[in-house]
Amino acid sequence: MTDPIADMLTRIRNAQAAKKAEVILPYSKLKYNLAKLMAAEGWLERAEEISGNQGNWHQLKILLKYAKSGKPAIASLKRVSRPGRRIYASYSQMPYVLNGLGIAIISTSRGLITNKAARRSKIGGEVICEIY
Repeated sequence: MTDPIADMLTRIRNAQAAKKAEVILPYSKLKYNLAKLMAAEGWLERAEEISGNQGNWHQLKILLKYAKSGKPAIASLKRVSRPGRRIYASYSQMPYVLNGLGIAIISTSRGLITNKAARRSKIGGEVICEIY
């Protein structure tokens, strides 16, 4: 697999389209931190690490969030920076997602943060994805 982040986002989109309650995918620290940030911002219910009985394998379990009407919390989940074309932005050029209603997740020297937090702390980085 050349782009595990795009695979994670696609699995989330497909699970929400099928009205699944959870998604289980291969674990990595980057995907775990990305899911934790999405959960902290209110786009996902929860993200947790699952390990095997002897600790020899790890998986990431993501609980999806839906409205009372059954509509998914995430309307659009789009990968911006790809392995073939990296997209970087300085703090003054941070993208506005849906006029501030959505978020962009930025990979910075301080870890993964939202575009709003990057603008506040005046730090730039790689634009990973956009969510609204």
